[in-house]
Amino acid sequence: MVVRMRRALLFRFIGVLLLALGISSMITYYFIGNRMLDNNISNMLNTMHVVDYSFDYDVDLQEQLTKLHEISLDKKTRITIIDIDGNVCADSEAETVKTLQNHLEREEIQKALHSSYGYATRYSETLQENMLYVAALSENSHYIIRMSVPYTSILDYMMTIFPFLVIGVCISFLISMVLTFRFTNTITNPLREISEQMEKTNSNQLDFNFKHYKYEELNVISDTTTKMAEEIREHVNQLEFEKKIRQEFFSNASHELKTPITSVKGYAELLDQGFVKDEAMKKDFIARILKETDNMTSLINDILMISRLETKEAEVTFSMIRMSPMITEIFESLEPIAAEYQVTLHQECEPLIIEASTKQLRELVMNLVSNGIKYNQPGGNVWVDVRRLSDNMVVTVKDDGMGISTEDTERVFERFYRVDKGRSKKMGGTGLGLAIVKHIVEFYGGSMNLTSELGKGSIFTIKIPLERNIEEPMD
Repeated sequence: MVVRMRRALLFRFIGVLLLALGISSMITYYFIGNRMLDNNISNMLNTMHVVDYSFDYDVDLQEQLTKLHEISLDKKTRITIIDIDGNVCADSEAETVKTLQNHLEREEIQKALHSSYGYATRYSETLQENMLYVAALSENSHYIIRMSVPYTSILDYMMTIFPFLVIGVCISFLISMVLTFRFTNTITNPLREISEQMEKTNSNQLDFNFKHYKYEELNVISDTTTKMAEEIREHVNQLEFEKKIRQEFFSNASHELKTPITSVKGYAELLDQGFVKDEAMKKDFIARILKETDNMTSLINDILMISRLETKEAEVTFSMIRMSPMITEIFESLEPIAAEYQVTLHQECEPLIIEASTKQLRELVMNLVSNGIKYNQPGGNVWVDVRRLSDNMVVTVKDDGMGISTEDTERVFERFYRVDKGRSKKMGGTGLGLAIVKHIVEFYGGSMNLTSELGKGSIFTIKIPLERNIEEPMD
């Protein structure tokens, strides 16, 4: 078994080395090739700008180009002057431009017409070699200047150094094999001992006995294995708990949806069968159907939001949020409800800015304040205080309403849990508001505290780090 493991490690090491060499070669080829191409294009553009500035487009272009090419340009460099319709007006290589085809459809010309300059590489049948073509719009007139030069790609250079690369790879293989043989001997024996101990789990024996090994990584394996039994037990318990939560969630969700669906179906059947003749009653039934569908829509949206927050799949757009204007906006939105319940809203907010999701923070504060209004009494108050404490933003929402009992305080953040079920139903609550608050706070790595007393009100204290502390979802 040790021999097979050593051989496997050797082959894998060689495979990784080959892969690394291949990837590094491709990356080198790509970046060096692009850099060479960019440098060539940049140099050609500079030359073309000089040509452009030196030209007088009101006189004979061919004569000017011929003189310029003889004086200052390399013999392998070809310059072509083209009008915006693609017609060749002058060319440093052609004896007469009348014999040249229209260049409008050439790749580099099309790119130049759309983005001031363009380039293309292709094989020249005339010169029997690859050519680089660069075209740029003239700054002095309605013309396009195109330059072409022989183009040697990075692949041509790579073929020159290929024999040396092969020699280097062979030497690397030899050295790697020697080092791998020596290295595997220090690993295979401890791994064999660890595997023998781990086989005890097949017979439900959890009394592992590991040595202290040379490599700390092997000690980590042994320590992890020692803790494995307890972690397995905890994991099983957690799975059972989550299974119970899911069952309760689906049961509650089904129950919450069943009632409005039954109501909507009943009203719809009465309307469909023509039992309701009075127009006022028909409008009342339709209004009730719409209200129930709105409640179902709110419930489904809340369920989806909690699901996305739990799985870290919420699409979050972060921005710098000024908390004071946000609280003012929330108060303005809730003012009609506050007036209906005869509750006064108060705010005290430090000039605080936090990077977060506007939608999520608004949802958090909105749920807490609306609960403070709805579970209050005429003449009651709701206070919102926002301030900085160390590296955290602390949001405190306080009311002097009906309060929550100690028993209910421990469960109000559960999904679909209502302190006063009859009153919550009457006010159209989904029973998910505080559950959403809890998940938003957890999403930002924050903490939450609730203190309440029956008949005297409740205080919700939310603490959220000012610096983002969010685990990104894995792809």
